[in-house]
Amino acid sequence: MEKIVESGEDYKIVKKNSRYYYVLNIPELSRDEKLFLEEVRRKAITDIRIDPYAVRDEHARRKLLIKEILELINQEEWRWELKEIPLKLDEDKKQQIANIIVDHMIGYGYLDPLIKNDDLEEIMVLGVGPPVYVYHRKYGMCESNIIFERESEIKVIIEKIARLVGRRIDISVPLLDARLPDGSRVNATLPPVTLDGPTITIRKFKKEPYTIIDLINFNTLSSEIASFLWVATEGLGRKPANILIAGGTGSGKTTTLNCLAIFIPERQRIITIEDTAELQLPLKHKIRMETRPPNVEGKGEITMDMLLKNTLRMRPDRIIVGEVRGEEAKTLFTAMNTGHEGCLGTLHANSAKETITRLVNPPMNVPRIMIPALDLIVVQNRYYTKGGLIRRVNEIAEVYSEGGRIKIDNIYEWNPAKDSFKKSKKESIIIKEISRFSGVPPDEILEEIENRKKLLEYLRNNNIRELTKVHAWIQGYYEEKEKILNKIST
Repeated sequence: MEKIVESGEDYKIVKKNSRYYYVLNIPELSRDEKLFLEEVRRKAITDIRIDPYAVRDEHARRKLLIKEILELINQEEWRWELKEIPLKLDEDKKQQIANIIVDHMIGYGYLDPLIKNDDLEEIMVLGVGPPVYVYHRKYGMCESNIIFERESEIKVIIEKIARLVGRRIDISVPLLDARLPDGSRVNATLPPVTLDGPTITIRKFKKEPYTIIDLINFNTLSSEIASFLWVATEGLGRKPANILIAGGTGSGKTTTLNCLAIFIPERQRIITIEDTAELQLPLKHKIRMETRPPNVEGKGEITMDMLLKNTLRMRPDRIIVGEVRGEEAKTLFTAMNTGHEGCLGTLHANSAKETITRLVNPPMNVPRIMIPALDLIVVQNRYYTKGGLIRRVNEIAEVYSEGGRIKIDNIYEWNPAKDSFKKSKKESIIIKEISRFSGVPPDEILEEIENRKKLLEYLRNNNIRELTKVHAWIQGYYEEKEKILNKIST
């Protein structure tokens, strides 16, 4: 049985036998119409002298190009008539052809409408023949009705992306890993690395990033956990915790990292280090750094570790590492052990125990004696349920040393049967540490967590979830705590 579960201006999502299909409204073109389109597209590249990127407004740019291409279509149609090639195009068909050509000229061809859909997380081109797959934020993996019939169709898109990012991809360098102008991550490959033709994987990010309020709404975590992490991240201005967010691919680690970073007081100097810039922080005093791959001669590479070592000379209050996975881990833990508190980062691991195992083994090789500088491990994973895909913080563990051995204690755990979170009865080590450094008694810190929980629930209940607004409330709490508490109590 087939059921339309969602539809938009140019697409619909169909559920059929428990599978989801992403169906684009693709104009059906005959063989002659496809040949005609290719002819007009080639002429547009050579004949249109307008620089489309000189027009900043996307709508105006598109309108200008469509006007020029429609003129070309009319000219070319007349030439085909002289050649006595039977081709009858009504105005709707001409408009469709013009739209397709513009998508290829200033967009990403047949992938353009997918890239513009903010509800899609990933777009996967598998080569010539198989359908393009997309990963929808609500429905998970969907098969689309886009199928590339020729390698050249995919290569055109890959080459355009390479030009946009100033990189090279060819037989001698058949791999491309880059960031699109909108912040999306793209990976492309060419044969012979991929046997079934060129591939493209685009990992998109929401234009309006999720906030901690969204995560509470999604039940990724509870308001109690969020307020605890808020206090841990900020540390009452005295003892911010060093936190790693662990999880599998697509578990939402970077989103949660971005949410926690918003808790950092605005007066602090933040330096972010990423392979591909993904973090979207509204904080003023920040420096964003990004690694660089080697050039075709194998020179000029700038690694995570190089950037991290340089960061230590830049007087950071906070260091945020997008993903810890190599030798930079040792440098990060050296920083933690030499007074750089409040470091944040992500790491691929499925549990707190696995996180420690990964840290102390190759390629990270963090000495065991350094590990207790890490205060918290937040483990987040994704799960498939009857209702669709969910993401959950399934474990929050404190890290400490006892008798020379590394210990981890879970202070929060997710109960999958009830889809709820359970707090440990053990006293939190982090709360004790914050108390020791701030002079605030533990019971008052617990009261502070409760106050912040009330604020987060107020924002949730009043549907205040946009990044800039949530950030303003959090920073306002630091400056005028009593005023904020009075406001949310009335």
